[in-house]
Amino acid sequence: MNKFFLEIITPERTFYSGRVESITVSAVGGLCTIMAMHQPTVLATEPGILKITADGKTREAFISEGFIEVRPDETVVFSQAVEWPEEINEQRAREAAERAEEMIRRNRSASEYRLNRIALQRAFSRLRVKNDHMKD
Repeated sequence: MNKFFLEIITPERTFYSGRVESITVSAVGGLCTIMAMHQPTVLATEPGILKITADGKTREAFISEGFIEVRPDETVVFSQAVEWPEEINEQRAREAAERAEEMIRRNRSASEYRLNRIALQRAFSRLRVKNDHMKD
């Protein structure tokens, strides 16, 4: 299978750098899979799951808001946060979900609602990645 270079960058670190067969990411509008020689594009990501397939093996990670620049021979992902399941603090994610749910219940304005909905989505996505990893 054809491979391409993938680099995933967060404000704190380079999360991943290497050749891959494909990635699947939670993009605005749904899941998007990128393979070698993909048409150049830019996508916005939303909190969810990132799947990286390299050497026939697929790993899942949590991905937050950001964007992806796809070129025919490489893809660069810029995200606020990307974490492997073993890096996710489950207790912290549960507490973040509880805080976001409480803020949504207070619902002071449309902009606060959107921000809190995204925070809740981040927390639930982290928990899903963590729990799926624990099943393996």
